[in-house]
Amino acid sequence: MTQLFGDFSDEPISSEEYLILGFSPSSVPLKQRWRNNGLSADFMADYLTTFFPTSDDADNSIVSKQAEVKSAAGYIANELLENAMKFNDESSQYPVSIQLQLHDDHIVFCVTNSVFPKKVENFLAYIHKLTHSDPQELYLNQLERNAEEENESGSGLGLLTMINDYMAKIGWKFETITEEPKVIAVTTMVRLSV
Repeated sequence: MTQLFGDFSDEPISSEEYLILGFSPSSVPLKQRWRNNGLSADFMADYLTTFFPTSDDADNSIVSKQAEVKSAAGYIANELLENAMKFNDESSQYPVSIQLQLHDDHIVFCVTNSVFPKKVENFLAYIHKLTHSDPQELYLNQLERNAEEENESGSGLGLLTMINDYMAKIGWKFETITEEPKVIAVTTMVRLSV
């Protein structure tokens, strides 16, 4: 079974410049992995900036654009990795990977992880809500909900921030990897104009 949702493009990598990082979620406990997520996201953002011109005579707009793209890339990569690690089905032993593709006018992030089969339906309901509602309204509602619920386990603001603050286009692919035991992989794709 393969299902696509949102702005997901299932075309093979067409970029000549790309970076892929892979993680074995069972090799290190999740709580120890959080620091690695930030380091990996920062590495990807730094890697990306090497493709922007940087000379002593670069004008301020280029330097400003480079800083803007680096900040957005770091935020997006970190949020995607955190979600992938948080919602990964560690019992499946399926690796988590994140990919960065550099194109002429946009960059693409793809993070893949397994999900608990019993939680797929709730995830699909969230995706439906996210893709069929006003993202700014959802963001404000989530802020209010987070303020009311002090013991909230996750803020729920990462994807909404990508959409609202960075004008990112987001899509998902759900794919059954094996039936016995049931392993379902989800790839979250985020496209960012540069």
